[in-house]
Amino acid sequence: MITQTRRNEIRKRIHARIRERLSGTAERPRLNVYRSLNHIYAQVVDDQKGETLAAASSLQLKLKTGGNVATAREIGKAVAEKAVARGIRQVVFDRGGYLYHGRIKALADAAREAGLEF
Repeated sequence: MITQTRRNEIRKRIHARIRERLSGTAERPRLNVYRSLNHIYAQVVDDQKGETLAAASSLQLKLKTGGNVATAREIGKAVAEKAVARGIRQVVFDRGGYLYHGRIKALADAAREAGLEF
């Protein structure tokens, strides 16, 4: 049985490997996702300047729970709307070392539907 701490170490190692190849620029920033047991967070980051251009989280929207697919869809839509309002249409998707499944996939699909291209 893999403990939660060990699982997070594995995720961080996978994320580091992804980040070696993936970087956000001013023309095409990085859409980063972090998921905890109870909440989900997404932000659009320009890695060259080191600044966050748009962000949304289940805490920020004061949702009762962030640990489900419905909330992930809302966060994906919210972060995409904020990015589009700032003139950002194309992003690079950084899944944060998580499997592209469940909440991560729901957030990505909602962001695409709201106008982001990746």
